Amino acid sequence: MMDAGKNISEGGEESKMKVEVLNKSQDELNLVIDEIDASMANTLRRIMFAEIPIMAVKEVEFKKNNSALYDEILAHRIGLVPLTTDLKSYNLPNDCKCEGEGCALCQVHFSFSSDKSLDKGPRMVYAKDLKSDDSKVVPALGDLPIVELIKDQKLEFTATAVLGFGKDHVKHSAGHVYYRGYPEFNVTEQSKIKEVMKLCGDVLKESGKGLEITNFKKWNDAHEQFCEEHGITITYSDTKFIFFIESWGQLKPETIFLKSLDIFDKKLSTFEKVLSKAK
Repeated sequence: MMDAGKNISEGGEESKMKVEVLNKSQDELNLVIDEIDASMANTLRRIMFAEIPIMAVKEVEFKKNNSALYDEILAHRIGLVPLTTDLKSYNLPNDCKCEGEGCALCQVHFSFSSDKSLDKGPRMVYAKDLKSDDSKVVPALGDLPIVELIKDQKLEFTATAVLGFGKDHVKHSAGHVYYRGYPEFNVTEQSKIKEVMKLCGDVLKESGKGLEITNFKKWNDAHEQFCEEHGITITYSDTKFIFFIESWGQLKPETIFLKSLDIFDKKLSTFEKVLSKAK
């Protein structure tokens, strides 16, 4: 359990939201966030999904392409390839000193050519075949297929990637984020706990409070329905939420969460300044 984020003011009193990590892997993160409300939970979700800068291909220039796919279809597929994102080294195009003209501080270039000796013959072109001029910005899912080339077909192109926001295009989205209220179990003398544990023992355990969830990833509506049918009422907290963050490879899931807190903090500071001027 840890405290995180900006102080929340309610009725003149301040408190900090509390964060507990439930599960963590390379691409997924499950958190319990306490002492917030639904509006704040949804704000964090929207920031994580839509307002974290993410690198993606913006333009593709084809030099050769006689594959089965037209240039525009290939460009669309290349643009949707998730790219590892280095937020410390690159600027948003509009915030860069070059004023959006394009430079090494706001652009990364990729290239591919089927004419190279190692690429000859019928083959599948994968995301990992795109050669980047920055080793920190590469396709996150290397085995993602782009197009299949048969005998005598050739493909050669260069691509330019920039930072952008998911609210402008989904290719700049950091991942899939959703949340739900924390479930609370109301167990009575009429509740049939033994029957519930026979079916839900992989996600529930008995405790001093009655029942607790042990695996939130597996908990679903079927478990809830079975509990209700056996006399256990479930309510969902409106101040405590479970967040599920799944990264698509551009950033680590914990980075997505921490970056969203930074962005939210800046939004609150900006709002505070605007409000103070209006007084």
